[in-house]
Amino acid sequence: MTQLILDGEWTLTSLADDSIVAPIQIPGDVHSALLAADKIPDPYYGCNETDVQWVSEHDWLLTKSFEADSSTLEAPRVDLMLSMVDTVASIAVNGEVVLLCANMFREYRVDVRPYLKQGENILTVTLKRADIEAKARAERLPFPVPWAVGNNQIPHMNTLRKTQCHAGWDWGICLLASGIYDSVKLQPIHNVALKGVRTAQQWQSNGQCDLTLSIDAEVVGTDSAAIECVLTSPCGESQSTIIAADVEPLTCGFTITHPERWWPTGYGSQPLYSLTVSVDGQRVTKRIGLRELHLDTTPDEAGSALTFVMNGKAIMSKGANWIPLDAMPGLQTPERYRQLLEDAKAANMNMIRVWGGGMYERDCFYELCDELGLMVWQDLMFACALYPSTPEFLKDVELEVAYQVRRLSDHASIALWCGDNEVIGAIGWYPESRTNREKYVVNYDRLNRVLQEVVEREDPYRRFWASSPCNGELDFGDAWHDDNKGDMHFWDVWHSGKSFDAYHTVKPRFCSEFGYQSWPSLPTVKTFASEADWNVTSPTFEQHQKNGRGNSIMTEMFTRYFRFPKDFAQMLYLSQVQQALAIKTASEYWRANKPLCRGILYWQLNDCWPVSSWSSIEYTGRWKQLHYHAKRFFDAQAAVFVEEQDALALRLINDEHRNVHVRGQVTWYDWQGEVIDTWPFETKLGEDDNQMVWQCDREVIDERKHQGFFHVVMECEGKEITNTWFDDVYKRLPLPKASVDVEIIEGMDGLQLVLTSDLPAFFVHLEFEGEGRFSDSSFTLMPCSPVTVNFEGSADAETLKAGLRLYQLSETF
Repeated sequence: MTQLILDGEWTLTSLADDSIVAPIQIPGDVHSALLAADKIPDPYYGCNETDVQWVSEHDWLLTKSFEADSSTLEAPRVDLMLSMVDTVASIAVNGEVVLLCANMFREYRVDVRPYLKQGENILTVTLKRADIEAKARAERLPFPVPWAVGNNQIPHMNTLRKTQCHAGWDWGICLLASGIYDSVKLQPIHNVALKGVRTAQQWQSNGQCDLTLSIDAEVVGTDSAAIECVLTSPCGESQSTIIAADVEPLTCGFTITHPERWWPTGYGSQPLYSLTVSVDGQRVTKRIGLRELHLDTTPDEAGSALTFVMNGKAIMSKGANWIPLDAMPGLQTPERYRQLLEDAKAANMNMIRVWGGGMYERDCFYELCDELGLMVWQDLMFACALYPSTPEFLKDVELEVAYQVRRLSDHASIALWCGDNEVIGAIGWYPESRTNREKYVVNYDRLNRVLQEVVEREDPYRRFWASSPCNGELDFGDAWHDDNKGDMHFWDVWHSGKSFDAYHTVKPRFCSEFGYQSWPSLPTVKTFASEADWNVTSPTFEQHQKNGRGNSIMTEMFTRYFRFPKDFAQMLYLSQVQQALAIKTASEYWRANKPLCRGILYWQLNDCWPVSSWSSIEYTGRWKQLHYHAKRFFDAQAAVFVEEQDALALRLINDEHRNVHVRGQVTWYDWQGEVIDTWPFETKLGEDDNQMVWQCDREVIDERKHQGFFHVVMECEGKEITNTWFDDVYKRLPLPKASVDVEIIEGMDGLQLVLTSDLPAFFVHLEFEGEGRFSDSSFTLMPCSPVTVNFEGSADAETLKAGLRLYQLSETF
């Protein structure tokens, strides 16, 4: 009864040119296999994207031979189980077609026992062209349904249930990947098919938690079978129960008298209970986090709240949007998932939004989020286009969403099901829907209602949120500019060209998208461009800039805030200063408006290839300056300068639900680092607090305009928190040309860098050519106040010194 897993090496053959043959690893994708076999150049290098478009214009055959052992052949039923099949596929066993797939987001399960034989068996998967299928589906629609023009380079992807950004996005390469991205399994079944296990938590007034299991199992044999269920606590104590497989309903339960609660990171620990359900040689294992979750949308004087409440405590959601880990799914490894999500946690994030133009993520993603305490705002996979509402499409989507909700709902990290990304807004983007809005609103609502009904049926314990952004239930208003309710996408700075102070004109209840681009660092640029193309308007660089106005927007904003950079390396560095400044400006101001604002998710955490983008972590894994700043502006305690109408104020923020004692000092320095004035402060911050502790009249500041800057240093339980404020844009300030020295020290805990400066230095940034990052970077460095930074990587002192480059703002011009 042993499950047969058909992962590993298969054979890949082009059906358009049978001379193109290569091994392919499953799980994996066609492009990755062809790259590994030297059949295509690296799609990410230079302008090679153009040269590999032929790959998606072929049908492909995947072939795997396997031996069926006696226990497999003795079984009355053998289920072939497939998921993440991308996308239009025909599956055959020994030449007999057993299954047709057409939805990347569904699970497929079919009995193939009649087709198996003694000895060698052949499994084949034919992957058909997605572009042709998409066009054919569009032609069959009763009326035109606009696709994501401006993002997708290949039309009508909205008719296919496939990762939408595979056809390109304004940060994404167009590869139109195909393949199988999950394990291919053969499961012999003698008596019972174990299809799934769901859990529900019921919290009692005495604090205990009742955990109910609902088991999806199908009896196929005549022999009796028993299902064993075991729950093990984080400290190793186990409870178990056994139930007959043929009873109805198939449920059982456990009572946890002293439950250990799961919390988002920064609010508590993440204990996980282990659950194992076994029958007939099959096993389902899960790790369960016990917690009470509520989404508060209570009307108030400003509009209505959007606050996640965990275990009775209001949470300040802080994080970023997640896109697919790699444009070639075969390169999406568990190690890379862990690194990125640990980097999110290291920057004091507690929420990740899985964006609706990507994919329902792999199991390891959600398992890691459970482990790390990262809540997940889960979009369903619809983005920036309109979608069909034909009966066939709705039925397919219903099966998709039911499967995904059943698969994911036991993860403690899942906080919200959201119907789509920007599809409400997209009704107003396209000529067809603008001129016949009522028709397309009804079309939207037909689909969205199905999504809501399925989610609420399958997971009544979480909220369904229609769209992001959205003002609320059946509200089709402008959530890009209406900040008093629901979640907001605020893009006026990037797309509308407003200055950074436009972030101060809105007070969102929850901002689930806003962003600003930068170019990648020089070490990352070296991975995709030769030195001859080290210019932001070179062909290679423009191939790696998917936003048509991106380079122009960044360079134009330079002229507003900075003196123009003197060379290519300084342009890259300054773009990252500018990006960090933009997101810092928004995040600090909105945090200073807590509890009005209860969520900040910037666009975006990661890249799926090396590219100019809004990410805070580059494709190579390097932290941009933004990610270092996020570590500070998302910290549980923060000191934030806020410009009031007639004064400059300092607000101290505590997100934790406990009191903390803080003390510190605001200092007004001149450009030589000499003190103009000082203001000490000391206070107790209450739980979930926001206090103003200092003000300086604007008249006082204006009397000495351009003569210096304000700098705060605050101590909070052994942690030092700093921030800096300037009275004008940087290009008008007499920034000193500081001399910054770095000493590398080998200690017991690894390498440390001690930075000293003779004058104030700003946005002091460390860049290493090799792998690794720093505990801090892009900070203000004051004379007589050395800063010690830890290097987090495996390089020795000599290698680190050789590959280290130091930047500061005053050296950009």
